[in-house]
Order: sequence, then C-alpha cells, then structure tokens
Amino acid sequence: MFYRFAKVLLGIIIRLIIRFRVEGVENEPTEGRLIVAANHHSAWDPIFVGLALRRQLRFMAKVELFKYPVFKTILYWLGAFPVNRGTGDSRAIRSALAILKNNEVLAMFPEGTRVKAGEAREAQSGIALLAAKTGAPVLPVRVLREHRKVVVRIGKPVKFTLPPGVTKASKDGLYAFSQDIMARIRDL
Repeated sequence: MFYRFAKVLLGIIIRLIIRFRVEGVENEPTEGRLIVAANHHSAWDPIFVGLALRRQLRFMAKVELFKYPVFKTILYWLGAFPVNRGTGDSRAIRSALAILKNNEVLAMFPEGTRVKAGEAREAQSGIALLAAKTGAPVLPVRVLREHRKVVVRIGKPVKFTLPPGVTKASKDGLYAFSQDIMARIRDL
C-alpha cells in the first residue's frame, strides 16, 4: 500500500520537475518471478526504475542506507532489504531467493554500486546466480539522463543460459551471463 502511494506521489513530483518517458513497457512480464537489472548512475535511479515499471519492485539496497532509523523504516515499507556489498552476503541472498520464489520482482544494479556516466564497470555475478537458482528471467533496464529529461528503456527479458561448451553454472558461466546482461543494458 505504501509503495503505491509513494509511486503515485513521486510520479507527480518527478513529472512536474522533469520530462520523464518510458520506452519498451510492453517488454515487462505482468506476472511471475522477475529480476530487474538496471544501470546505476545516481541515487535517483531506483525511483526512475520504480516509476517506469508497473509491478512493485523489491530493491536490494546497500546496508549503509539502513543506519538512519526513519530512512530504514521507509526503505522497509517500500520493500527494500539490505545487502553488504563486496561480500557473499548470505542473508541478502536468502532474502532475494525468497522474493523470487514468491513470484515477486527483485530489482538489482548488477555493477554493485553507482558508476559515473560514461564509465563502464563489470557486473557482479550475483544476478546470474539468482537467475540460475530460480529460473527467473532478467529484465534489462537502462536509465538515460540529459539535463531535465529522463528516459527509461526496458529491454526484452532474458533467461539464464550457459555459454557454449559450459555444462553447469560454474563461476565462469555466471560471470559470462552477468556480463551479457550488462552489455544488453548498455545497448538499450
């Protein structure tokens, strides 16, 4: 309930301040488990991605955002959960798996942190691991900004597949899939 209220309110505010457009909305599956993978250049990206997609997103957010009690409460109300970046955070992985097994939508930034516009960073393998374990398709999303204009482009969902010659979800297979997802995001 709070998510929908916040989405409507922020949608009105954002559209009063900037020109906001969504392309490829027809690519978003309307049901079933889904992993949304988006680029991350600013703190506004979760808001832009959330406004662009019709379904409620459950964001994996850095644990540092949860240290302020009021902000922590709002994040929980919005469905976000903490992750310790740069570690194999088993608690965050269990939370993500539970979300996907419940046929909800998990939103992630595969690079693991904000990256300056124009720079590229490799994706972490967590997105591939979750896609491999749950069978959830990955929906590539790109947020593009130019002055007072934001365009969110939604690509076609991608199922986890192994590269030719790889027979199991090995470290190399997960890495290759994650990099493929980042390439698809950049191509949008």
